[in-house]
Amino acid sequence: MTEKAAKWIFWLGTLSSLVLFLVLTVDTHSQFAALTHADQLDEQVIAGKRAFEHYNCNDCHTILGFGGYYAPDLTRAYTRLGSDTIRRRLAAPDVAFADSYRKMPQQNLSEQEIADIVAFFRWVSEIDNHDWPPQHSEARWKRSTERLMAGAVLSPGAALINQEDCLTCHALGDRGEKIGGRLEWIGSRRNSAWIAEYLANPEAFAPGTEMPSFEHLSGEQRLMIGEFIVSLDTAEGR
Repeated sequence: MTEKAAKWIFWLGTLSSLVLFLVLTVDTHSQFAALTHADQLDEQVIAGKRAFEHYNCNDCHTILGFGGYYAPDLTRAYTRLGSDTIRRRLAAPDVAFADSYRKMPQQNLSEQEIADIVAFFRWVSEIDNHDWPPQHSEARWKRSTERLMAGAVLSPGAALINQEDCLTCHALGDRGEKIGGRLEWIGSRRNSAWIAEYLANPEAFAPGTEMPSFEHLSGEQRLMIGEFIVSLDTAEGR
């Protein structure tokens, strides 16, 4: 190969790569408003972002790929935890993380600051970032739930979930609300016996929670619910 030919290959390759990079950059920027739901970026969400930055939450947490790795990623915090859990953890981290070796500092946030941060987390969780991060994949949660709920006859635990209107506050697959934690996420971190005890007296485990007691259910029924919730974590072989 001659020196002239090598130079042409170099310059054509470089210019082609540059053009492709610019085209993709322009295309990505043109989609930002739709991907980030910019129309929902209101004053409360902005206030929540400012509070998040003011208290240096990124020192310990990552969010959208930025921050420290000491504590869990917060990109999908609203999806997996729900507003009630986030609120309690921000208001009383010493209680919420009493059993954890990783401690969250008490920032003495006001009620308004907590509400603003919850709104910020809700907005971030709805950004279309191709279901990232993978450990909090909604698509994987939904697939596992579909397999368990596909049968014509629901398991006793699933039937009790419906009977007690648990999806009024909790998300499960494509259904439910994001007030309490997502049931698939709970099942990946707790065993059925713990869940059964929690259902009898949520306030004893999570002071200030909005979750009602299910003491009217028998111990066996609460255990059935716990077993169903734990089964959500294993439906996809996780």
